[in-house]
Amino acid sequence: MIQRTQDEQVRVLDDAQAVAHVESSRQMRLVREFRFEAAHRLPNAPSGHKCGRLHGHSFRVELACEGQIDPRTGWLLDFAEIKQAFAPLWSQLDHHYLNEIEGLENPTAENLARWIWHGLKSSLPTLSQVNVAETCTARCEYRG
Repeated sequence: MIQRTQDEQVRVLDDAQAVAHVESSRQMRLVREFRFEAAHRLPNAPSGHKCGRLHGHSFRVELACEGQIDPRTGWLLDFAEIKQAFAPLWSQLDHHYLNEIEGLENPTAENLARWIWHGLKSSLPTLSQVNVAETCTARCEYRG
């Protein structure tokens, strides 16, 4: 396999180097899951809708990151980096009343996913998707 470097030099790779080059150039997707407990109500729900009343969920959040594998480390990023980035948001959410959090006055799953995205994107540039599940059968997927 022939590879061009950034300064346009040509380099011939042996078979092992060629496989490593192809493998490292592929997109990788990592997903880290988090859970938190919180209460909310949806103030803009239609009159009489059950979600207009105060209730709680065991929320599940999945954060997906995409990018190239670093050939030196062999990973896209350390899963601990995702956890570290999400920790300040998690502490605002877990066992709190979501309606009292700035930006979540109407805390639908959609608004929560968008709020998480905006809270993370600058510190986690490879973030590609935020999933928020309120129940085991209902979730929102946000791709920014």
